Amino acid sequence: MKVLLDANLSFRLVKKLADVYPQCLHVSRTGLTSPASDMEIWHWAKANDYIIIVSNDEDYRFLLERFGSPPKVVLLRTGNLSTEQTASILLEKSKVIFELAESDEIDLLEIF
Repeated sequence: MKVLLDANLSFRLVKKLADVYPQCLHVSRTGLTSPASDMEIWHWAKANDYIIIVSNDEDYRFLLERFGSPPKVVLLRTGNLSTEQTASILLEKSKVIFELAESDEIDLLEIF
């Protein structure tokens, strides 16, 4: 499953998540100009078959409402956490994230 990490998350997460999400990519590695807009990231993810965008940016909810999926969105509502804490949450929630990717009915997962 292709997972794209938004710019507001650490690029260091890619390595920490690699065993569970081997096709994980940080937006800084997409070739988009920095800083890329949420819309540019959304369209890049769609064009490159990324199923999930992980972010803590509420704007992705609105893009999902406007354009529908794919991509689907994992919205982290955990506040500012360390990279280790964020990785731990994403690993702990991997089952439900994979279920989101497979679902025909659910496009958004909010993690509190």
